[in-house]
Amino acid sequence: MSWIELQRLVDQAETNRGLRRSLRRCRSEQDLLQAARLLGFRITRHDLHAARVKHRQERRQEARLEQGLAAPSQVG
Repeated sequence: MSWIELQRLVDQAETNRGLRRSLRRCRSEQDLLQAARLLGFRITRHDLHAARVKHRQERRQEARLEQGLAAPSQVG
């Protein structure tokens, strides 16, 4: 499954400085996909899109939680 490949790429990039440098050079989604494939990762545009959607959802959820925690109590 290519989603697993994307997670593997992210995990390795977090610990491998050379890999991070290679990926930082990518200026487009196509560059990133091509670099990943050359490095042996099988990821697709769909994987990148799904990761962006998931990331946005997580950020929205975090913002809602922070707003809920920061809101004054309505008990009274």
